[in-house]
Amino acid sequence: MGNGKSGLSEAGLRRLREVLEAHVESKKIPGLVALVGRGDETHVEAIGTMRHDGGAPMRRDTIFRMASTSKPVAVAGTMVLLDECRVRLDDPVDPWLPELADRQVLRTPDGPLDDTVPAHRPITVRDLLTSTCGLGLNTTAMGSPMMRAYFEQKVYGENGWLLPAVEPDEWMRRLGTLPLMYQPGERWLYNVCDDVLGVLVARVTGRPFEEFLRERIFEPLGMKDTAFHVPADKMHRLPPLYAPDPRTGEFTVEDEAEGGRHSKAPAFPSSGGGLDSTVDDYHAYFRMLLDHGMHGDRRILSRPAVELMTTNRLTSDQSAAMQAWARSVVHLSHGQGQTGGWGFGMTVRTYRGDYAPVGQFGWDGGAGTSTYADPHNQLVGILLTQTGMSTPDSARAIHDFWTTLYQAMDD
Repeated sequence: MGNGKSGLSEAGLRRLREVLEAHVESKKIPGLVALVGRGDETHVEAIGTMRHDGGAPMRRDTIFRMASTSKPVAVAGTMVLLDECRVRLDDPVDPWLPELADRQVLRTPDGPLDDTVPAHRPITVRDLLTSTCGLGLNTTAMGSPMMRAYFEQKVYGENGWLLPAVEPDEWMRRLGTLPLMYQPGERWLYNVCDDVLGVLVARVTGRPFEEFLRERIFEPLGMKDTAFHVPADKMHRLPPLYAPDPRTGEFTVEDEAEGGRHSKAPAFPSSGGGLDSTVDDYHAYFRMLLDHGMHGDRRILSRPAVELMTTNRLTSDQSAAMQAWARSVVHLSHGQGQTGGWGFGMTVRTYRGDYAPVGQFGWDGGAGTSTYADPHNQLVGILLTQTGMSTPDSARAIHDFWTTLYQAMDD
């Protein structure tokens, strides 16, 4: 890729590689795979090894736990249902998710669980898509009664990395025992709505969530390595997931490859964080979004569906609350998440706070993953590590990836 049709300079791409190599050479990230796609040209860097103590090198086809970067992909299942009029944006979800009917709402978000008022209205499909259903994780108040209840009721926390461990009906039953933190549609909250969407798709279609995604999204896009677990014949392509010690930086394995959580089909296919994939599979998906729902001559999603997903859908009050939260946790998120808006299943930049322009959409994952597309520059960027954000090291690599990538643009 040179400075011809792609508009990315050779010198800029060399600099990009040098910056990423420095992160690996620091011994704080064992290895990574990066992809830059613009127009018909693609540039890939695979640097370092799959394990911190050496061994097999990172390769272009290495499979990664996508963590929260699952959200922008898994939400496509709901968008198919919207396109086909099998659900509508403002339909109450009660017929499919009776566990969420007749909700009580905490009088104050950090108050006791029995101090509640009735919900003003039912939760809708739109509330789930925009993460405003009233349920979610508040990382600034993990000791609040509601956050403690998530873990005591084992909605999350049984198997690490905030993935549900039980099958969907039992998970919904547990969730249904808890009040909402906010009134439906009032406030953006993280993660829970995305997992509920996977259950919604399965119940509306009467089919397993992964099966529906595979038929309608993965197979048409040629995403042959994307699933909710890694089969045995591909296990050699999955590195361990590391959670470095925050005090010492020492590598500890959060999830092994062989025999780990992603080595067999999960009881709960988590729309919020359970996918495994590769840079090329994710490139195909985000390129489809840049192409307004088309993949070659095949339509995957309607143009309006893609526009809904990839433009800000929050009200000004919701956006202000989300951004205030993002700024308050920069020390925990290592600077990630300050983008201003949220579409369906992904963030959308509504102001220019760093090198990326307004309109860029995508998300980051706690396993050290970052996937975004930029409509203005017709650019897809993907950086995948398996170094969790228990330390700032993978987040710093992500920031440096985007900073040098935008400097490489030369048109």
